[in-house]
Amino acid sequence: MTPFVHRNLPRLLLQAREAVMTHTRPSLRDQGLSDQQWRVLRVLGEDHGNGGTGVETGRIAREAFIIGPSLSGVLTRMERDGLIQRARATHDQRRTVVQATELGLARVATLSTTIEAHYQWMEQHMGKAKLQALYELLDEVISLEAPADSASTHTFTE
Repeated sequence: MTPFVHRNLPRLLLQAREAVMTHTRPSLRDQGLSDQQWRVLRVLGEDHGNGGTGVETGRIAREAFIIGPSLSGVLTRMERDGLIQRARATHDQRRTVVQATELGLARVATLSTTIEAHYQWMEQHMGKAKLQALYELLDEVISLEAPADSASTHTFTE
């Protein structure tokens, strides 16, 4: 058996994610959201800042890291709860676009305050340069490991 020389990077990345999410989850639960629902709203909230024309479900799946069958259930629950609305894409009726409702955008606004405060806390403890270096290193790892034909350069955000 070949001994491992390097630390378990996937486990460290998961531990880091869980450490960050420990601060975020209580706020999500206060708003009645699961981690997956928050990731969808975060994608839609970012789109709203870019004109808010809606996001195709395939892009949501990629950017929120939710597989198609799971995304379908998440979107159904979110639509039932009044957080999103779905429609056929105007350019291709076979595709579905999703938009956050006013209620969904209000949740994004509420949570963004809490999450940004946590990032500020991290920046104060780590230092701005270290936090920026962390972002850059993570972007580099993602880019390095991304398939050559990957069209998405989006990085995962909370």
